[in-house]
Amino acid sequence: MTDVVVRRGEILALRLFDVAYSIDLASAEALCVTHAKARSDRSRLSQASEKAIAFGDPPVLLRLGTIELAIGGALAIAHASVRLYDFGAVALTLRIPVADEAWLAFERRVEAVQEAIGPAASATVWRDVLERTLAIVAAALERPSPATLQEDYLIAVVHELAEPLSAAALQQQVDLAVLLSGERRRLAAGEKRELLKQSYSYFDDDLVVLTWDRAFIYDPEGHPDVADVIEVANAQLLEFRYYDELLDAELPRMYDQVEAARRGRPSFAAPRFARLARSLYTLVAEVTELTEKVDNALQVTEDVYLARIYSSALDLFRVPKLVAAVDRKLAIVRDTYTALYEEASSSRAELLELAIVVLIVIEIILGIARL
Repeated sequence: MTDVVVRRGEILALRLFDVAYSIDLASAEALCVTHAKARSDRSRLSQASEKAIAFGDPPVLLRLGTIELAIGGALAIAHASVRLYDFGAVALTLRIPVADEAWLAFERRVEAVQEAIGPAASATVWRDVLERTLAIVAAALERPSPATLQEDYLIAVVHELAEPLSAAALQQQVDLAVLLSGERRRLAAGEKRELLKQSYSYFDDDLVVLTWDRAFIYDPEGHPDVADVIEVANAQLLEFRYYDELLDAELPRMYDQVEAARRGRPSFAAPRFARLARSLYTLVAEVTELTEKVDNALQVTEDVYLARIYSSALDLFRVPKLVAAVDRKLAIVRDTYTALYEEASSSRAELLELAIVVLIVIEIILGIARL
């Protein structure tokens, strides 16, 4: 360890919630404009061109000003902001500025932030910021839901060192594994390699290292794009977790409903099957619509560097596996409502055949009676 000094940096604590089926972003932006103490705009990545990388429907960024936090036994100022996504997610960010701190002090501050407002902390600041946000944009929420599902992420950012270093030199002089793992003891060589393997540099003096719950960004240019794509990947993780859990709960209920429909009187089976099939079709349509929005939240085409980071973040967060799980469960629901429609049609055909037979029998009886 050497006397590396962080001249200018920040620590970004993220917490994401699913708060609604969807959010009307145009309405949310208008509501933010009318709110005197909040500033908002539509997000776009500052460094990348719109042709290279773009949001499907740009989220609304709401700036809530500064708040005081108790971190490491002292008060710290954090800049609070919220990003609203059309698929019903909100991403809360608390930015804690860092200036003129030795590397060891920077490490301790990152850990203090994690202990103060991380997922294991009992701090109420996140609920306070969320409630403040929902009070502003409540009218823009379609089918609000309890914000019980959440994701947390911590990003340590260095914009300037007292002595400029290349990414390679920085990694030689400091142990990033300590910063990213939160462990106070030295990691084994194999664990350290595994932790730091998602490392990316575009220029000689920039560096991004991704892990499951933390990231380190060394960016003298000060562009927020990398942090933004990490946030989007977390938002997608949150939403696909939501739909995976929703379908996990829905499948047993669906099986029970199918069994209940089959236990009733056969003569009324067709309407029961048809109603249940329509209900399942609605579920599939809604989940498919929202998952497509989530899947298309960010389109990366020409910016190869950001595309690599974004794709790696999605893989690291196991988003593709969640997508595959959601698709499998949707396929089960689709197959079920298709089978129900076929059974409903078959029941109607049987009733029609029975009615025809009854009419023929009645006609025969009437003919005999006339004789």
